[in-house]
Amino acid sequence: MEIEIYADVVCPWCWIGKRRMEQALESYNHPVTVRYRPFQLDPRPVAHPQPLLDALADKFGGPDRARAIAAQVTGVAASVGITMNFDRAVAANTFDAHRLVRFASGRGREAELVEALYRAHFTEGVDVGDHAALVTLAVGVGLDRDETAAFLTSTADAAEVRAELEAARELGVSSVPTFVLAGRYAVTGAQEPATLRAALDEVTRRETGS
Repeated sequence: MEIEIYADVVCPWCWIGKRRMEQALESYNHPVTVRYRPFQLDPRPVAHPQPLLDALADKFGGPDRARAIAAQVTGVAASVGITMNFDRAVAANTFDAHRLVRFASGRGREAELVEALYRAHFTEGVDVGDHAALVTLAVGVGLDRDETAAFLTSTADAAEVRAELEAARELGVSSVPTFVLAGRYAVTGAQEPATLRAALDEVTRRETGS
């Protein structure tokens, strides 16, 4: 089965959803191919690095509300083995990060890079919109430094990522994570592993008749 994961690497629920899907797949005894599809929570450029909590305060009505949301998400993340340090996280435009995921996919390092991007943003406080930081992350998962740097400074795959973002909108993807199973069945949100496993089983039954 092919599983397409529409997500943004600055979306905390996307990381949680990714981990829960991985847990669901631990006992799923059928071949699976996972593809990561781009989505941007906020496509606006980020002129200067801004603490994520400040950006959340602007969005959700003040610093107290932002910290309450962060604390709640941090607790859920911890339950699936994820450490989130919202005090360190930096707001970033993720367009180039999505380009880099596409680049890594062609070299067999897609899954490793996606995980590294989540960890860098939420745990380590790395600006994942910065090219130098992206190069360092790419090297950390086995990609060539010079090739990656040249790729990021070019416009390679920019049109393709824009097309994928538009395709997501045309498919009706409006919130993430969204998991598309077997190209036809969508599951939205960071559902519990048992819910995701039930969806996998149901899609398998429909697709195979067994």
